[in-house]
Amino acid sequence: MTFRLQPGLPRAVITHLAGNRSGNFGIIMALLIPLLLLVAGGAVDVVHALGQRSMYQDQLDAAVLAAVHESDAEAQLSTARSYIRSLSDSGLSAAQLQQAGISLELATNPDGSLTGTLHMPHPTAFLKLVHLNAIPISVSATAIKAGGAAPAPDCIYVLGNKSQAVLINSGARLDAKACEVNVHSTASPAFIMNAGASIETAKFCVKGGSYIQNGGALSNLKTNCAAEADPYAGKIPEPAVSSSCTTQGALSGSSFTLEPGVHCATTFNGNPKVTFKPGLHIIKGRMILNSGSTVIAEGVTFYFPDVDSEIRANGGLRFTASAPATGAYAGVLMFEKTSDPANNARKQQYVFNGSVGETLTGIIHLPNRDAVYNSTTNQTNRLSLVVNTLIMNSANWKLDPYQGPGPGGSGATGDVRLVD
Repeated sequence: MTFRLQPGLPRAVITHLAGNRSGNFGIIMALLIPLLLLVAGGAVDVVHALGQRSMYQDQLDAAVLAAVHESDAEAQLSTARSYIRSLSDSGLSAAQLQQAGISLELATNPDGSLTGTLHMPHPTAFLKLVHLNAIPISVSATAIKAGGAAPAPDCIYVLGNKSQAVLINSGARLDAKACEVNVHSTASPAFIMNAGASIETAKFCVKGGSYIQNGGALSNLKTNCAAEADPYAGKIPEPAVSSSCTTQGALSGSSFTLEPGVHCATTFNGNPKVTFKPGLHIIKGRMILNSGSTVIAEGVTFYFPDVDSEIRANGGLRFTASAPATGAYAGVLMFEKTSDPANNARKQQYVFNGSVGETLTGIIHLPNRDAVYNSTTNQTNRLSLVVNTLIMNSANWKLDPYQGPGPGGSGATGDVRLVD
């Protein structure tokens, strides 16, 4: 609107017209502000949905890589579901999942490959104001197994050639019926098992012939056995470690979200929830988590640049972690520096300590560590674990072979690959 001064036009009229223009602008802005806020909030919803889609894609990739090993449809679906956290942990019935628009579908293709399709709506925070309560997310993945090869069943490799390389104390419970345990010790005794323990494995293979079993139940023991070698030796690339720290020192609070990077001698006070974002997290020094803490680490690789570095929990921990499905560290959940002979000569203890619930998926390659396992698993861990020695205390440990991608195509991958 343009105002032109006409000869003789009273100033009061001019002021009234200008006021009308200002009022119109205010009305327009009052109408636009909710729309602008909705657009900005909608953008936030979309960004969050894209992040969820990436996470679901990684989980589905791992799911079909594991499920393609199974021979029947029911086992395939059960295996695949266990890799999708929102399905395995939801507690919803089949009818409730269907009502929510959540589904996982598997289809076997003519070439023997397995295709998985996951539908997982992402709830909105802002777009629900216009009655868009969820953003539909759909991801798919296909995996194929070469030559129909059976999945490699090895779960544990104990490499130390020393007396009592494995110590199974009273109260230890290992449910690993689909797993093989490989003990490389030829010392006397190679392992000791005390009364009150129960170890169920597909095969407990000991390279030597001397052992002490003071009682308990140990299934499928084989002595003077050709123990399988470390399948990951020299195959995991070691990253450069920056001198600067992403996080460092004592931290206080109820919740933390950690970006990939270097975490230096970090202690979390209290009992917080600690979320590691997907990617490579370098633990330099000891990271301490107090009793009652919760750790979420989906699509994460932890790297320890020396044998003095570790994640140490002071009991009562809830720990959910899975390795990336793709990238340079696909399948690797934890590993350490092994290219330094001086570091290799200093074997140190690593304690999986006193968790009240633990779900781990991936490869743990710690050949310089004397592992002590005190943890409890509420769901089955899917691991390929390499250590120097192993002590199992009063732990309730459910274990299946890790069958996803691995470094250099090695280990328990069963020679599988993603097709798309």
